[in-house]
Amino acid sequence: PDMSTKIVALFNLKPGVSVEDYEAWAKSKDIPTVNGLKSVDEFAVFKSVGLLGSEDKPPYVYFEKIAAYDMDGFGGEVSTETMQAIAGEFQAMADDLSFILTEKLG
Repeated sequence: PDMSTKIVALFNLKPGVSVEDYEAWAKSKDIPTVNGLKSVDEFAVFKSVGLLGSEDKPPYVYFEKIAAYDMDGFGGEVSTETMQAIAGEFQAMADDLSFILTEKLG
């Protein structure tokens, strides 16, 4: 069974942050760095492209899924200087940010 903790982050970009700048940063720095953590099975970033059956804008443009199999190890790894730098850059761009801890039903 998959025992990893899934963390879902929902966010938009702060005013003045371009989609191009954020996505280039995510692909070149954020995704490879977080996927390189020993405690992480998988890290992926997704972009909303619409709402099913609606013309409304999605409430969040981006979401991340982090599968961490060792939450204690993950806590230690995110406190490193490298990850703190990544987190600072991310928080400078992300708005309406929520990190949600989840568990799978069934």
